[in-house]
Amino acid sequence: MLSTKMIGERITEARKKKSVSQAGLAELLFISPQAVGKWERGESLPDIITLNRLAEILEVDLNYFSGNFPSGTNDEKNTHDPVSTAIPSKPKEPAKKIHWDMSKGSWADADFSGLKNLHEKFSSSHMKNCKFINSDLSGLQLNDNYVLECDFSGSDLSNSRLKSSHMTKDLFKDCLLKATEFSGSFISGCDFTGADFSGAVFKSGGFEKNSLENVYWNSVSFREMYLADLVIEGLVEDCYFEQCAFKRVTFQNAILTNTFFKNRSLKQLRFVNCKADRMTYEFLKNGKADLSGIELINS
Repeated sequence: MLSTKMIGERITEARKKKSVSQAGLAELLFISPQAVGKWERGESLPDIITLNRLAEILEVDLNYFSGNFPSGTNDEKNTHDPVSTAIPSKPKEPAKKIHWDMSKGSWADADFSGLKNLHEKFSSSHMKNCKFINSDLSGLQLNDNYVLECDFSGSDLSNSRLKSSHMTKDLFKDCLLKATEFSGSFISGCDFTGADFSGAVFKSGGFEKNSLENVYWNSVSFREMYLADLVIEGLVEDCYFEQCAFKRVTFQNAILTNTFFKNRSLKQLRFVNCKADRMTYEFLKNGKADLSGIELINS
């Protein structure tokens, strides 16, 4: 393995060949220019995930950053490996299966469509304009992720756990989000058209300016959430809203049944051409909601 200084020199050489500035490289990696400068001065090293992404951006083999990459003539290679002929090589062992992990990385414009069994392999990663189309992401574990303008259309994210993450302008069209838990996460400007939220849990976060056309709402719970600039349509059944802050939230052409509202005030809710069963109607009435847009369903 090369020394820290030599790896830094190789990063500098490859970066200059690509005519990329330190600031430009830092932007592609979602890090600071100072971090790139430290690498190139040999003061620190990128982790293996970032190193892999670095190799992709600079269009070099990952071995370029190790002592196994041919950077000169054959004679020069022999000079760097004087013991290769003195020590007999060990018998080859069976290849071990590689367990890859993309956690704590920065990804831009990558296509991971069709993947499965990701679980925690992308935790604490920054992702921008990546594709996960038609992927089996059930059981996905995200923690402290920043996900911007990514496409999850047609994917299965059932039973996933998204904690302390920010998701902005992402596509979740026709996604399965059954029993998925969003905890301490902020989701804004995303498109959930045709998504199935059955059994999903939202708590202690934000959910605003999202497209919710033809969404399936069944047994969905919102606890201590900030809900803003939303239009909720269709059948809202067995759902639960507790201690939520509402701002410009409209139920439109919706049928609300067996849905529980536990809030001091529901004055920020607006109802347009809606129907509600007796229990839901009384919860809304108790919260001083404007019921003029609701027709009571006769039992």
